[in-house]
Amino acid sequence: MKQKTIYLVFLDTGTLLTKMINLFTNSTLNHTSIALDQSLNYVYSFGRKRPKNPFIGGFVRENLQMPFFKNAACAVYRLQISEVEYQLLEQRINMMETKKHLYRYNMLGLFGVMLNKELQRENAYFCSQFVATMLSDCGVYQYHKPACLIRPQDLRDWHELKLIYQGSLSNYPYFNMTNQHEYAHKWDTSKIKLG
Repeated sequence: MKQKTIYLVFLDTGTLLTKMINLFTNSTLNHTSIALDQSLNYVYSFGRKRPKNPFIGGFVRENLQMPFFKNAACAVYRLQISEVEYQLLEQRINMMETKKHLYRYNMLGLFGVMLNKELQRENAYFCSQFVATMLSDCGVYQYHKPACLIRPQDLRDWHELKLIYQGSLSNYPYFNMTNQHEYAHKWDTSKIKLG
């Protein structure tokens, strides 16, 4: 069966909110996203809609090369999934992107994680809840606790992930490397020279 590759990105931006979360979790890299390409051009999560305001959040396509992420530390993991699972994931993300105004950040859910108490809210996610839900809905990931209690560290501990890079995000070696074969369908292929 043909395989596709996706990536899970774990970040620490060094903001005050990040430092507070790190203190509580006793770990770092507490923001997680799904990337559909190694160059990290198609990265999705639940986070800030405006970089300077941590209280306005929801579904976002993240531009990891913007100044907000300039000093971020990261770990990027590769995950092999089937073509069918990939198509389901892409469809689900595309659907959420077209209706992103309906989704909000699950700030209340973060308190649920702290108290180990399920606080489910309709159309509301925090980052690791979103990633776990997306992967579960496609049949890739079966977690041992509700998605609303999944922490980034739970995902990083998953044995299926293969670490490909850890360090400063600004030094990530695969930025701007276009995988034309896999992503040609995203552009007008008549204008792209392959080979």
